[in-house]
Amino acid sequence: MNPTPGSRHIAPMLAALALALPVAALSNDAPSGHNKDDSMANVTSTTQRIYGTTASGETVTQVTLRNANGIEVDVIGYGGIITRLVTPDRDGKPGDIVLGMDSLADYEAGTPYFGALIGRYGNRIANGRFEIDGEVIQLDTNDGDNHLHGGVEGFDKKVWNMTPFVTENSAGVVLKLVSPDGDQGYPGTLKTKVVYELTDDNDLDMRFHATTDKPTVANLTQHSYFNLAGEGDILEHELEIPADRYTPVGPGLIPTGELATVEGTPFDFRDAKTIGEDIGADNAQLELGGGYDHNYVLKVEADDELVLAARVTEPTSGRVLEVLTVEPGVQFYSGNFLDGTLSGKGQTYHHRGGFCLEPQHFPDSPNQPDFPSTTLRPGENYETRIVYRFSTAD
Repeated sequence: MNPTPGSRHIAPMLAALALALPVAALSNDAPSGHNKDDSMANVTSTTQRIYGTTASGETVTQVTLRNANGIEVDVIGYGGIITRLVTPDRDGKPGDIVLGMDSLADYEAGTPYFGALIGRYGNRIANGRFEIDGEVIQLDTNDGDNHLHGGVEGFDKKVWNMTPFVTENSAGVVLKLVSPDGDQGYPGTLKTKVVYELTDDNDLDMRFHATTDKPTVANLTQHSYFNLAGEGDILEHELEIPADRYTPVGPGLIPTGELATVEGTPFDFRDAKTIGEDIGADNAQLELGGGYDHNYVLKVEADDELVLAARVTEPTSGRVLEVLTVEPGVQFYSGNFLDGTLSGKGQTYHHRGGFCLEPQHFPDSPNQPDFPSTTLRPGENYETRIVYRFSTAD
């Protein structure tokens, strides 16, 4: 189905520079406001520093966002990656709840998209091929025969321009990137802006905007791996996904086109249960994914309504994560391909050591006429929104 334009969600460094400095100015693109004195603990603020230099010589900046309640988020320009996300547990003890690496070189060496912005197309496109207006578009293939998460050099491997800002009750950063015509095979120059805004209400509000000068497809998302306990596996995390249906997959994890009921299957998370409760069930879909790696249907048509995509509770720490979105789907991935070969932050990332919840349009939508459209045309605005909401439970 083809929504009306605008309505769908397409609608050598000096050492001194490496010191963390408070942000002193706002961009014209940032919300109005002023910096607060960040010399005090738990005051809404931003700081920035040089994070490193890429192998190709590009300087990468890190921005740290802090809110009034002790939540901190580190974002780097390489891939727009969230490298650290600290929240308090039920006793007020802070802990980092996202998987990540120790250096820029580690990120460049390759990770399974830890904390990255994903584009131009989140998830898979079968055979890296689709048609627009009768023209066959061939993309890079980087997942067997298929195209995954924007290709070999997707948005997760680009250096974004970053401009931090502070308002009366939030701290944020505006990220910008221009993807040229033909990038990874995609038609059109895609001008993209993403805002990460950490509020004093304990929301990390992420807003995405893009335009094109040729017909193309767009499906952006955020790919943080969470472990609310900060260590161990995630099988005892309690998950709720308020979705009646999901999109079954075939070989290569490409959707079959069916919207299948979750009723009576291991995919039913409408009532909260632990991630591990049914993950080992005798089920063909779980076997294909090596666990959960499936898209859940939140809406059958895209619109602007912000809805709950998932709620996760970690009983030992009491941490709660809610993911809200305007997107029609959310991919739940249970860290099936983590295998102990990667380590960072003093940990080794073992099997199912983190989970992802990726709001999105459905996988392979450009080849599935009954799925909500991901086509973006000149004159249209791609707009979408994802919110991570943090709290604790007794």
